[in-house]
Amino acid sequence: MNKAIYIFTTLLITIQFVNGQNIPIPTNYSIVDTVTGDLDKDSIKELVVAYNTAPENGIEGVSRELIIYKLKDKKWTVWKASSQALYGSRDGGMMGDPFGQIEIQNGILLISQNGGSSWKWGFTDKYRFQDGEFYLIGYTSSDGKPCEQWRQVDFNLVTGNLVVKKEYEDCETKEQEIYKREYESLLKKGLKMSLQNRQEKEIKITTPKYGHDIYIAVGKE
Repeated sequence: MNKAIYIFTTLLITIQFVNGQNIPIPTNYSIVDTVTGDLDKDSIKELVVAYNTAPENGIEGVSRELIIYKLKDKKWTVWKASSQALYGSRDGGMMGDPFGQIEIQNGILLISQNGGSSWKWGFTDKYRFQDGEFYLIGYTSSDGKPCEQWRQVDFNLVTGNLVVKKEYEDCETKEQEIYKREYESLLKKGLKMSLQNRQEKEIKITTPKYGHDIYIAVGKE
């Protein structure tokens, strides 16, 4: 059986098993991943679905949409949707598909994506439902190249605390050696980003001590 067909079938069976209801899939859309969990603390699970918005078209790939459904009158009904929460199907660079996974942990929606080639990158967004919308409350990322350098970023948008760690590596000997470490912490308050406007404009933070350029959002073309 084709892998894509198998995954698609398995996802539908899982959703039907949990809730006994089919998803009203938009025309030409196909499922990438799904997860269920209580996102608004009403003791009723919501359904989150990552979609391709069109059939795959090879090298260029297709855009994606994230749709959150609520169960109303025993039917899945669209509650929230975003065309900016997910990268396109070929936006991972040489690695191709950047999609990692979607999860729900303690009412928080987590979306992980990654890509690159020899130089790799990855990040996870954390969203919490408040004031009627899903707002970004946390952002963690890592990027770098083996035997050269690795950088980790942990940004709590609620407190404004941003931590950057960077390690420089040397692989000239048989064992990988870290010969330099950098650590920087700063406050950056006031950023408010929702699921819908996640990549609306470029947001870059340059740290004052080491001059790290941290791109929280790359901007929508």
